Amino acid sequence: MTFDSPLMLFLAPVLALAFGCGAWLARRRRIQLARRWSPSLGQIARARGRWAPPVLGLAALFAAIGLAGPRSGRSEVKAESRALSLVFAIDISRSMLAEDVTPSRLQRAAREARRLIQDLEGDRLGLIAFAGRSYILAPLTVDGGAIRMYLDALDPDLASEGGTSLGAVLTQGAQLLSAATDAADRVLVLFTDGEAHDTLPEVIAAAEALKKEAVRLVVVAEGRALPARIPLRDSAGTLIEYKQSEEGHVVRTQRRDDVLRALVDAAEGTLVPNELPDQAGAVRDVVAAMKRSPASETRTTDLVPRAWIPVLAAAILLVGYTLLRPGPALVGVGGLLLMSTPADAQRPTPGGRAMAAGDPAAAAAEYLKEARGLSRDTAFYNAGTAALEAKRFDVARGALTEAAKSLDPDLRYRALYNLGVAGLLAANADTTRRAELLAQAAERLREALLLQPSSARAKWNLELAQRRQPPPPEQGGGGGGSPPSGGGGGAESPEPTPEPQGPGLSQSQAEQILSSMERRERETRAEQQQRLKGSAGGGVKDW
Repeated sequence: MTFDSPLMLFLAPVLALAFGCGAWLARRRRIQLARRWSPSLGQIARARGRWAPPVLGLAALFAAIGLAGPRSGRSEVKAESRALSLVFAIDISRSMLAEDVTPSRLQRAAREARRLIQDLEGDRLGLIAFAGRSYILAPLTVDGGAIRMYLDALDPDLASEGGTSLGAVLTQGAQLLSAATDAADRVLVLFTDGEAHDTLPEVIAAAEALKKEAVRLVVVAEGRALPARIPLRDSAGTLIEYKQSEEGHVVRTQRRDDVLRALVDAAEGTLVPNELPDQAGAVRDVVAAMKRSPASETRTTDLVPRAWIPVLAAAILLVGYTLLRPGPALVGVGGLLLMSTPADAQRPTPGGRAMAAGDPAAAAAEYLKEARGLSRDTAFYNAGTAALEAKRFDVARGALTEAAKSLDPDLRYRALYNLGVAGLLAANADTTRRAELLAQAAERLREALLLQPSSARAKWNLELAQRRQPPPPEQGGGGGGSPPSGGGGGAESPEPTPEPQGPGLSQSQAEQILSSMERRERETRAEQQQRLKGSAGGGVKDW
């Protein structure tokens, strides 16, 4: 058995003696006053209340033991829920970059999937991304936050093969859902524009196999039926060019309703049209009527609080004595109610005391010691927050990174938010790593916004981190104007250089820098085109 407050345990006999002495003095004073009134009344007062001092002292002893916070043993808590097994399969081929829907086919699919995750809280969810091949990004899990993080990172560059293979994703979706062995319905939600590059018989065969596996198929159509170009943008969102075929023609993509209808008919599934403004709501209505199986989870808690045992003993003593002597007992009951508050609320932790004393560095060290105990995530969060206040940014980021692994979404949001703030403050203090720290701060704040999209503080700090980042090195290589004459114009170049060569640049130096930037841009585009052609292989479409 352990105690939250060992000091209170040592003081318990002192408190018991104090209560007993107080009751004895009160009884003695009562007898004296009765004798002054009359000797007979004094004898009656002396005959009553003899057991009040020991009873009240013993009740105070039990109450003090309860206040010390005894803990022992373990308990198992069983939680039951009703869950559905559902897998999101999202097309990340380059045709999904078409912007015939706002903001693009891929971003709209990710947005609708995020809304569904919020609506299907408690269900087991998985995620597959597919193009020429399919990739399992997340197996079946109840952690919707992890799925949201993967959705935010979806990009065609994740796929090693271009194109769209619907047959492969249907097969892998059935395999992933086969891991759920309960009696609940299994659902595959497919986000695609239907522009498949495998043959229609192959797609229909995979859909029929999905039906035989008793997997419900819901197809969410993305894009319009009219041809649209595929824009290629850089990391800053600037349009570079439109996707071109090997022959140099601009590629145009459109939603293939014939493929989508054939797929849905073969699997006897449901088609959610692109024109529907609330696609997530339509999918939610479809799966609402499906069968969910009860799921149970057992959690074991060590060192269960046992303060109720001594408090109950004290209450029984006082209630029993109340039947014999109401006056003193009611006074004891009042004292017991004042003393029986939780010990944790009465006694601050060492880290809390250090923070109250204005020593955040010592508080961080104490919280790190507490992280070895039961409330590990909370202790790491407190340690990181204290270290952040002490401006020990390395310690703060290490502790907050551990706290960000918590399964509690609120604690994880606060840890990620403080990680972003730590990165911003560290960037101000460390100019050599300023760009790296600002990029890390922006990434952590984006993850925090995925958990709480309405957080105004996270949005403000994210905008601040993005504004403070240095501009990209390639600034409009396509400009045709000549460089400005004189040294002053070259000194205002936004590109950060590791070794400044003085307050200004000559015209020849500026021309060399611009020529080098244009050459690097051409080489990068050529390398990208070569990689895309190599991944397509043999004239196969890669969009």
